[in-house]
Parts: sequence; structure tokens; C-alpha cells
Amino acid sequence: MAPHENTSSDSNRKEQKSISATHKKVLLVLLWVVILGPFLGVFTMLQISKSSGLPDFEELENPQTNLASTIYTGDGKVMGKYFRENRTTAKYHELSPFLIQALIATEDERFHEHAGVDPQATGRVVKGLILRNTSQGGGSTISQQLAKMLFPREKMTKWQLIQRKFKEWIIATRLEKSYTKEEIIAMYLNKFDFLNLAVGINSAAQIYFSTTPDSLRVEQAAMLVGMCKNPSLFNPLRFEERVTQRRSVVMKQMVKNGYLTEQQYDSLKVLPLGLEFSKADHQTGLAPYFRETLRDELTKLLQQKDKEGNYIYAQKDNTPYDIYSDGLRIYTTIDSRMQEYAEWAVEEHLKYYLQNAFTKNNEKWKLPPFSNDLKEEQIASIMNSAIKRSKHFKALSGKICPQCERTSNITAVTEGGKKYHYCSHDHHKWPVLNAAEIEEELHKPKPMRVFSWAAPGHEKDTILSPFDSIRYYKGLLRASLVSMDPHTGFVKAWVGGPHFQHFKFDQVKRGRRQVGSTFKPFVYATAIANGVFEPCSELPNIEYCIEVPYNRLRNKLWCPTNAGEKYDGSMTPLNFALAASMNNITAKIIHETKAENVIKVISKMGIDTSGLLPVPSMALGVFDLSVYEMVGAMNTFVNKGVFIKPIYISRIEDRQGNVIYEATPEANEVFDEETAHVILEMMKGVTSGVQHPYKRGKGTVGGTALRIRGAETKERPYAGIRTPIAGKTGTTQNQSDGWFMGLTPDLVTGVWVGAEDRSVRFRSLQLGMGTNTALPMWAYYMKKVYADSTLNVSQGDFEKPAEMIRIQMDCKQYRRENNLNFFDPDKFGGYELWD
Repeated sequence: MAPHENTSSDSNRKEQKSISATHKKVLLVLLWVVILGPFLGVFTMLQISKSSGLPDFEELENPQTNLASTIYTGDGKVMGKYFRENRTTAKYHELSPFLIQALIATEDERFHEHAGVDPQATGRVVKGLILRNTSQGGGSTISQQLAKMLFPREKMTKWQLIQRKFKEWIIATRLEKSYTKEEIIAMYLNKFDFLNLAVGINSAAQIYFSTTPDSLRVEQAAMLVGMCKNPSLFNPLRFEERVTQRRSVVMKQMVKNGYLTEQQYDSLKVLPLGLEFSKADHQTGLAPYFRETLRDELTKLLQQKDKEGNYIYAQKDNTPYDIYSDGLRIYTTIDSRMQEYAEWAVEEHLKYYLQNAFTKNNEKWKLPPFSNDLKEEQIASIMNSAIKRSKHFKALSGKICPQCERTSNITAVTEGGKKYHYCSHDHHKWPVLNAAEIEEELHKPKPMRVFSWAAPGHEKDTILSPFDSIRYYKGLLRASLVSMDPHTGFVKAWVGGPHFQHFKFDQVKRGRRQVGSTFKPFVYATAIANGVFEPCSELPNIEYCIEVPYNRLRNKLWCPTNAGEKYDGSMTPLNFALAASMNNITAKIIHETKAENVIKVISKMGIDTSGLLPVPSMALGVFDLSVYEMVGAMNTFVNKGVFIKPIYISRIEDRQGNVIYEATPEANEVFDEETAHVILEMMKGVTSGVQHPYKRGKGTVGGTALRIRGAETKERPYAGIRTPIAGKTGTTQNQSDGWFMGLTPDLVTGVWVGAEDRSVRFRSLQLGMGTNTALPMWAYYMKKVYADSTLNVSQGDFEKPAEMIRIQMDCKQYRRENNLNFFDPDKFGGYELWD
């Protein structure tokens, strides 16, 4: 038995030794895990940090954030923004303390105690996962949440999410090393998307409460911080009750952390949300036509290159600036007060008088709003062209999305054997139609909203076919106004149309229409500057015919007439002819002065003469120019004969405030100071009147803009202006265009009025002339400007040159010196001399 027992005992001892050795190995492994674990963790995190998707230190120092570019008026008001994300930055000191307190109390109570990762909060989350208790709260610090926003993640697998979490820890700790706690708070609030185009706290404060971040009250700050949990879930425009409850949670956290008392909480929690929502929209706000033109100009400016092919206005990496994401500050010359007055003036005259008068005046056309000058096939051609340009046609044919109006996101898809247009931007889908089906849809009545001055908000609901809606819009008048400082060339007000959302075409700079008699001052100025005539020179009031080329074989006679006036042969001085806008006298002047010389002069005044022919008829403004060109050229007279190129961008700064562009005035002398002043004096006769020297009685005072001098009445509320004004009215053939140019010592302003098509016009000259269409808008505008003492706009007279040597302005003296002061009843039709 002994040997057997010994064998069994040895076996047990060996087994015990084996177990003991195994325990020692396990303990040894555990010991090494405990010792090496942190190092292995660090090694693993370092390996993860080397993988793609983690930013380097340079990226952390300069995180890529889309910042909206902000447009400022000349008097420091925010006019609008260009953005992909409506975001502008706010510095820490520009944040309400309530906002900071609410954020820390709700999202990261130990924010000032950790270095990016909060072990206590992380442990709480792990415990919640083990116990399957989802009410434990989140574990991400403000720094970790900022890491997610700065370097967003795509859809990932669970393993990728675990890796990503490690990465976010690393990014959070790096952020804490790169930035102060205050900077992290500011970055977080500047980056967060509060929905409804409110990206960043600046936009959120403005859009939801019409205020700035530093002025947010406790309850306002609590609502915005409450959105940080899930902005879609806590959208205040959709879920008022839910957002109010969430706001209470935030304020309760503020009580818990000592930022509010229970009494304060009790009084604040019952307050309504108090939203003052203002939609961020490129189509609304101050000067939308100007901002749209400015967008195009900025894009061209920032894409300019030098001779070596380098961008002139480049960033440090030699790439061009992007107005949608680089946070530029664009300072313009527009004055917010003048802009408001100009927009009001255009609306006031169109809304309460002119559009109604226009519609009523044209009811007797055979096919209104088109004049009887057109045949039915011509009207059909105009309508067909308009339809092809319309949003209705472009949407039906798949060229734009009918919902978002984008053009670059549309593809063709087939579902269930049917073809559709598909917009990837808003996931909208609509059927592909053939030509006949499109034509049918264009004539099918449907509910729509159209522009109407009489409707609240200038929009009314109606039922029209797209075809009929286009015809309806053809009968609505357009108008434009631009106002400049003649001494600096600074544009102060810019109204490109009556209502940007419905009439997007800018009539200030893009629109070009016949200028009519507003061109005459340039003809007279050329004649006087070249010594051909003087202001008191007299020409007989007779028919003047000029031979002009007709075709290659023969010429024809051009004999311009004056509306409603008979030739009486009376000697007429030039100053009266300009005031009365006499076409026959102007034709004689350009014939003697030569059209080629007029073109040379106006080319120095900023007018594009590339398409102008040197023919006598140009004296009557039979060609197309923009209001912008006309006002820029007229500035020359007020600026003592020196043309200054109009300026509307004064400077551009980058997001750090460095100036990257500054306007440089461009000027050249066109006339001597004496000639410029003489033209102003002659143009003053347009608004104040010039008495004919040999006539008296009705019709013997020249002045096409005299109505602004009369007393203010119910019919003419814009009248009653007494200040010195140099002006010129203009009315083109068949009353298609109405103009007025008004010059004062500190402002030169031009107004145009007309329909989209020249064939849509007033039936009567009395209603369609520039005196009735454009002049009142100018007067409404200037009365507002004069009434605003903060603008310091002069109401005095133009500065007279120290000496008037060459040109005689005293016509009585001029007649005596030139032996013109005589009376011949046979020659002058029996008019007696009236001196």
C-alpha cells in the first residue's frame, strides 16, 4: 500500500505545484497589466491619434469654420450678410454672463476643474451603461462637444464610434492646451447651429430675440442653452411648450450651481418665451438690390489676378477670399437713413398713386397692358419670350427646383417606369413633361401668391395660370433711384426696384433705358465749354432739320419737334431752351457743336460710349444708359467740373480686422469750374423757371419741374421744396420711360420709372412724363433727407467760382452788349419786349 500511497501523494503535490505556478503566472500578468496598462492605453491612443481623421496642432490653432461675411453701411449699421452658414463670431467679453452660467451649469458643471475630459462624468456614464440606466446624464464636456462640432463625424460602425470617442478625448485635451477656458466657451457658442439659419450665438440672439449676445436676459440665455441638447427637438418655432420646459430645466441647474436663487427661478420660469423672430434672408432687409449687385462685384474683385497670375487679394496660402465662409467685413458707403428714405419714397409714390393711375390709364388698350402700337403676333412673341425666362417654365422643364430654386442639384430619376426630376438639396421630386404637357400646365389655373401694393405685406393669394400671372406682372411699374455724394463719389442710397422678392432685376446698374431729355445738359455743356454758344445766346424758335444718313444711297432730314408747341420764330435764349426742354433748339446746338465732341466729353464722365453713334439724334437721349451712369456723370457739374468714379465699397477687412482692400478715388477734369457752374445755373431754371425775355403770359416761363415748388397739397404731398435745385426731367418716346435728375450741393440723385417692356406704357403724356412719374419720388426722398438734421445735408446754394471771367450769365446785360435788346413785330409775331 505504501508504494501506491506514495505515488498518489506525489501526484497531488505535482498538481498543487502546477496550480500554484498558474496562479503565479496570472498574478504576474495582472501585475504587468496594472503596471503597463496606462502605458498601453497611452500607446493605443497615440496609435489612434496617428490615424486619419485627427487634426494636427496647426488645425487646432486654426479650426475651419464657415463665417458669414458682414456688410456694413457707411454709418456703421449691419446691412446684411453673405453666408453658407449664417455665422459671425462673438468674443468672450461680448457674451452675457447669464449665457456662460447657463451653459456651464447645464452642460459641464466642472468645466473649470478638468482638462478636457471629466473622469467623474465619464464614470457616471459607464455606471449608467452597466446598470442600463439612461437617466445618469451625458459625459461629454464642453470641450468634447466642441471637438465634435469642429471635426464632425460621419455615420460609423460601433468600433469606429469607440475609436472616435478616444479621438475626441485627445482633441478635447489638445483644445484645452491650445485655448483658454474663455476661448473654448466662445468657440462653442460661435460654432453651435441654433437652427433657422441662426448659426452661432450672434445670429441666434439676433434671429430669436432681435438683440446681441451681451444683452441676453436670463430666460433668453436659458432658452438658447437649452437648445444645445438637441436643437431639432427644442426648436422654439415648432415646440413652444417643450422648449419652455427645457428652459426651466436649465434655470433649475443654474439654481443648483448657485447662479440663481429659488425666488428668481420661480419668477422667471413662468415668463413666456418672448420670441422676436426675424428671419435671416438675402431677399429682405435694407438695400437688397444693392447687396445683390455688391455680391457680384465682390466676387469679381476677389478673383482679380496680377500679371503673374497671382490673386491680388489673397490669403496667406495664396488662395482667394470667399465671401461666404471667410468672415469678411465689407464696409460700404450706403447711409442707412438715406437708404430707408429712398426705399420709402419709391414705395410711397408707386403704392398710393402711380400704379393705380397707370392701370386705369391703360384700361382702354385693346390688349392691356400692351399698347395699341403692337400687333397680336408681336405681343405673343413678347409673352413667349417672358414665359421661357420665367421660374414656372424653368421648373416644369427641370432647369430649376420649384421649391428651393437651385439649378445645380437636379438629376433625372426613374421610379415605377416614370421619369422624374430630382433635387438632391431638398429631396423634391416632380415629373418630367414633354412640350405639350408643359404648355398645358402653363395655362392651367392654380393657387399662387402674387405681388400687390394693396395687399398686406404686398402679397395676395389668388388663382391664376402661370401664363396669366406673367401677363399680370407685365402691367406693374418698376422704378429705381440712386443717390451720390458729388464730392467723394460715395453712393448713399440704391433702390433697384419696387420689391426685391418679386422683381429681382436691378434697374440701377444692370438696367439700361432711353435717357431722353436728361441727356441734354451734356450737349449744352459741350457747346459752352467749346465756346460754340453761351447760356444767353439766342436762337429762333423755328423748325430745324438736319440731314442724316438714311441708307447707302441717300440721306434724309431729321426735324425734331416740341410736344404741343408751335414754332413762332421768337428768339429764344439757351437757358430758357434747356429749362423748357426744347428739342428743336437742342438739335441746332448739337449740329453746331458736333456729336463727336459730345461723345468725347461724356466718355470722360463715366458713360460707356462704346455703342453710341455720333448722330444728331443723340442730343435727345435716344440711346440706353443706366441710372448709375447718369448720376455719376451729373456729379461732375456739382464737383466743379471734376468727374469722380462712383464708390460703394469703402474697404474690406478679413476676420482679424486686417484691411485687405481700400477704395482709391479715381478722378479726372472734364470741364473748367466756370462751365460746370454755368450748367448748374441753367439747370436750376428747370425747377425754378426761366422767364422768356420777349414773351409774357401763359406758357412763357420755362421749367419742366416747377410742380415741386408749389404748395404741398393732398394731390401733391411731395411739393413745397424751396431749396436751390438743379434738375432735368426726361420723357422718352411714347412715355415708355420717365426720368428726373436732381442736383443739390451735397447730393446728386437720379430716378427712373417704367414698365419691364417699353410697349407697356402710359397712354397720355400728362401722366407718363418724367415730371409726373419720377420727379415725385425724388421730392419725397429729398424732403425726408432735409428733415433729418443728423445728415447735415446742405440746403444752401451751389458754391460760385471766385471769378466768372469767360461766360456771361446776366442775359439782360448780354442782350445789351450784343445788340439783342430790340423788338421787331414782324419777326417775332407781335410779342412785346418784356425785360
